[in-house]
Amino acid sequence: MAKRLLAMFAVLAASGSAQWLDYPSPGTPRTPDGKANLSAPAPRAADGKPDLSGVWRVAPTPLAEMKRLFGKLVDAAESVSVPGMEIDDANKYVINVLADFKPEDAPLRPEAARIFGERAKGDVSNPVCMPLGPVTQLLPDPHKIVQAPRQMVIMYEGDGTHRQVYTDGRGLPKEIEQPAWQGYSAGKWEGDTLVVETAGFNDKTWLDIVGHPHSEALHITERYHRVDFGHMQVEVTYDDPQMYTKPFTIRYAEELLPDTDILEFVCNENEKDVAHVAQK
Repeated sequence: MAKRLLAMFAVLAASGSAQWLDYPSPGTPRTPDGKANLSAPAPRAADGKPDLSGVWRVAPTPLAEMKRLFGKLVDAAESVSVPGMEIDDANKYVINVLADFKPEDAPLRPEAARIFGERAKGDVSNPVCMPLGPVTQLLPDPHKIVQAPRQMVIMYEGDGTHRQVYTDGRGLPKEIEQPAWQGYSAGKWEGDTLVVETAGFNDKTWLDIVGHPHSEALHITERYHRVDFGHMQVEVTYDDPQMYTKPFTIRYAEELLPDTDILEFVCNENEKDVAHVAQK
């Protein structure tokens, strides 16, 4: 499993600094020394709703907590000194979406436990450079939210993929003929919280790096609340009755990255990391 963790971090490593590094973002509140004031009030869109636009990253889990949870896996990842692969930049849920459960309490159905066990032994690999699916939103790489009046677009640097979240009043499709890597998303506002429902995933991806599975029945509910200019609280509930005995929820923070942008990233372009990691 340690080898697979290293391989995944190699694939997900960012390729460098953003092109618009240190370009002042218009509309950003500033402190007297010119730095972005991340504790300023959250901006509002023309309709009065919070504007979630910006470049964000998932707040990392403290390294001591990562070592407590994952032990040797963290030690192995720390041994790889490649910029963009630092374990202390990651959140615990990208490694194990069930990190809050004791192993004996994890709500796995027998089929999910079987698949997870095969992956833990290395019997099944996660195809390199294929879209990563729901785990994309947990990556340590930045993602960019662009909020428009009737939809929101989320662009992920680490996976090179995007999501469209429709906020024009439509619901999810009643029948999904073509399951998708990122599913299909529709959102609505509940006060100042954006609630996003996503379904229609294919079953080709994992929920985390260690390999927890999901089926095409997966339904995800996300709740986004921008606390102030630089901080957002996110709650994600996974409901997959074919693989899990009950829905489960994770909660984490996101941090705004002001005055920067995301990069174009193509996983298989000049990719050389995985072959070297596989030799370790």
